[in-house]
Amino acid sequence: MVELAKIEEVELREVWSNEPKDFTPWLKENVDQLGTALGIELDIHELEAPVGPFSLDLLAHDTDKNCPVIIENQLDVTDHTHLGQLLTYAAGYDASAVVWIAKEFREEHRAALDFLNSRTGDETRFFGVAVELWKIDRSRPAPHFKVVSAPNDWSIETKSSPSEVSERGRKYQSFFQPLMDSLRETSSFTRANKVRSAPPRNWISYSAGYLGIKYEAAFQIRDEEARVHVYIDNRDEEWNKSLLDQLMEDKESIESELGELVWEPLENRQACRIAAVQFGTIEGDQETLDEIREWMFDRLVDFERVFGPRLAELVE
Repeated sequence: MVELAKIEEVELREVWSNEPKDFTPWLKENVDQLGTALGIELDIHELEAPVGPFSLDLLAHDTDKNCPVIIENQLDVTDHTHLGQLLTYAAGYDASAVVWIAKEFREEHRAALDFLNSRTGDETRFFGVAVELWKIDRSRPAPHFKVVSAPNDWSIETKSSPSEVSERGRKYQSFFQPLMDSLRETSSFTRANKVRSAPPRNWISYSAGYLGIKYEAAFQIRDEEARVHVYIDNRDEEWNKSLLDQLMEDKESIESELGELVWEPLENRQACRIAAVQFGTIEGDQETLDEIREWMFDRLVDFERVFGPRLAELVE
């Protein structure tokens, strides 16, 4: 008799014990899985994006429609509080798609999303997505996104546009691939990154060698900026801010080597950034994009040279 494996559901909080510190950062890094379930090509724009005194879990970008997408997470059964937050954030960013992720949807909340879809037409689409974890025997848990509420024409849209890379996604891949190749050939700090192919999104990142600290190169779509960051987020807001403060004590010396930087404590959010910024968009002409790529290469190498020794002294 053939012996078959057993499929088991895994409790979400066994893997993501804390939603803002565990699940939301994981989703930021794996948003392509959510995008595949929705049939939307997504770029992450910002983690804990501000909306007045509140903060949205994830602000994303629909690269096909060139519109904002808001994502609100809840690792429990849906409640009225999150429904209200969802509508507040949707208004704050004039979102084209609103995604509510939860462990389980109450029928009343699923019906509320269906009602919103019936009244808003094509301008704003509301999605309810149940997140699940499954494993086979002793395998690692695997996430599954199950769409429980969507616009009436969503299934037709998804079938006609499968999860192939969008035109904008291909532009990002074409831009970042030569940058990644050059860094791998010349910069030892990037060689530990096993990713060889550029992702179809607006940023790439490399570990600085410490939990939650990365060097990033990115296009910030909203402000039409090209940026290189030291991104600090080890899931402890107090620790993040403390490290930024310690680095700022050496600001004069750092900027004497790197030029003027933008020091971003990111108020009302967990993470911090230190950034070099210039104007730039993926829609630029080839000559301009080549210049931005060269600038990003130089900045990433310089950031590792300047910040690397300082991080080694400050981070245990």
